[in-house]
Amino acid sequence: MKSSPTHKPRPLVDLVVSIVLPSFVLMKLSGEDALGASGGLIVALAFPLGWGLFELIRYRKFNFIALLGLVSVLLTGGIGLFELDTKWLAIKEAAIPAVIGIAVLVSTFTPYPLVKALLFNPDIMDVEKIQQRLAEHNSGAAFEVRLLKATYFIAGSFAFSATMNYILAKWLVTSPAGTSAFNEELGQLTLYSYPMIALPSMVMMMAVFYYLWRTIHSLTGLELEDVLAAKK
Repeated sequence: MKSSPTHKPRPLVDLVVSIVLPSFVLMKLSGEDALGASGGLIVALAFPLGWGLFELIRYRKFNFIALLGLVSVLLTGGIGLFELDTKWLAIKEAAIPAVIGIAVLVSTFTPYPLVKALLFNPDIMDVEKIQQRLAEHNSGAAFEVRLLKATYFIAGSFAFSATMNYILAKWLVTSPAGTSAFNEELGQLTLYSYPMIALPSMVMMMAVFYYLWRTIHSLTGLELEDVLAAKK
């Protein structure tokens, strides 16, 4: 049986396909002299939708967050094409990170907390070595307590994202759906959401990773190069 190709992060490609190209189409090619409001919206949404489906199909790996991203794109398209009230766009923008944050919290009551899938996993950290050293230092229980605290920090970062998404959508998108003005504002929302929301959220996630590493270091004595998973 042929194995699936290994997924390699391509942040620059993700940025161009999911943000730059859709924003350009929405802001510059949605006029009646170009693609039109509906045509521009469909073409703009085709970039992140097509890229997301390609990633999911090619690497054949279920990704909860990627799936929510695809759902988000489809909902945005539905709001624009069916000309729904723009309040639903703000609600949708807030709902996606809110759902992830709630899922992070709920997962703490299951054997598979999402914080382990997001940060404390074999792709990022040498989990086996860390757990072995925790056992040697009788620090397993203390680590679980701090891991739970890291989970709350991550949920908080998604709460921040949900709040900022809602505020930004209400502030920028005011024109009726199905118009060129709506598309242009949607393009601005897509463009501004990266520096105003995605980057701060990324910084907060890095802060949580640092907290997790400091926790591991204090409980096991392992250095950063010992904690990180070895590249194959």
